[in-house]
Amino acid sequence: MIRKAQETMAARERVLAAFHRQPVDRVPINYLANPGIDRRLKAVLGLAEHDDEGLRQALGVDFRGIGPVFRGPRRFPELPGRNINPELGIRTRWIEHESGGYWDFCDFPLQAATLAEIEAWPLAVPDDYDYSTLREQCRHQRPNAVYYGGAGLPDVINSTSMLRGMEQVLVDLITEEPAGLRLIDRKLELQLEVMRRTLEQVGRDLDFIWMGEDLGTQIAPILSLELFRRQIRPRHQQVIDLAKAYDLPVMVHTCGSSSWAYEDFIEMGVTAVDTLQPEAVNMAPADLKARFGGRLAFHGCISTAGPVATGTPAAVTRNVRETMDIMMPGGGYLFAPTHCLQDNSPVANVLAMYQAAHDY
Repeated sequence: MIRKAQETMAARERVLAAFHRQPVDRVPINYLANPGIDRRLKAVLGLAEHDDEGLRQALGVDFRGIGPVFRGPRRFPELPGRNINPELGIRTRWIEHESGGYWDFCDFPLQAATLAEIEAWPLAVPDDYDYSTLREQCRHQRPNAVYYGGAGLPDVINSTSMLRGMEQVLVDLITEEPAGLRLIDRKLELQLEVMRRTLEQVGRDLDFIWMGEDLGTQIAPILSLELFRRQIRPRHQQVIDLAKAYDLPVMVHTCGSSSWAYEDFIEMGVTAVDTLQPEAVNMAPADLKARFGGRLAFHGCISTAGPVATGTPAAVTRNVRETMDIMMPGGGYLFAPTHCLQDNSPVANVLAMYQAAHDY
């Protein structure tokens, strides 16, 4: 079991203080993981396979998400060997690997679609979602910090590429291809309206909005700053402005080498940045803290490709302590893995990671 740090603040109070770079009793803690390591953690801790809340309590996690439930009709036919997302029609297939497996995106049914075919694609509509449970969800998740959204909001490049293919989406953005841009905007219109209806119900009960856009590989940006400003930033701004209408802080998930966009994020009204892969170019924790520590909060920074996956528990503990020594002074750090803990991570290393967060 994890030995918890002494606490004098509620989880919600702790997270919001860190967002605003104010003192906290202990570092706010978050958890994201792939299914394999999630199951193994629960087994070691004596929890049932679906006891997500029990696991979060055992680790001392301060964050909980809420959202409306999709209850729309089936618009996309089933296909052999495929899992079909009922909201967008994204197709995935199961891929085995030595640590388990995952659902990988495939087929890209709109890769060569015309503008007319994009308009006819039967995306979900806002009325497909049940908003009636939102207040109860918020009440049930207290005293934790409650957020709406996640890395898929609005996720212009990644989630559009799940239907159209990554290469085609990037070509669409560069050339302003009408079909590709219309798909981006149809999805964004849906997301914004669902978010708007959600905030109308519980906007004053939430603590922050989580949004995302993968902007970098391990070695470089995915796109130029000029293209980001022309195509991505105006669409992101719509999400941020809607959050700001309810005085909600915004955290942006960005994988890979993405610090090149942080000045723009600050101008746009972003409060915190998420993922912070330390092995990616221009993402070293000390550099991020020096350049942006007085203007942004940081969520993540514990590499899922580093000691947690490949080292020993002692190496994990050292890595966590070194990271917190850099990121904690002056406030503004929220402890989390860089994206999801991977299935090749030993359970002992993951437990050492969370124990170190409480210890230091």
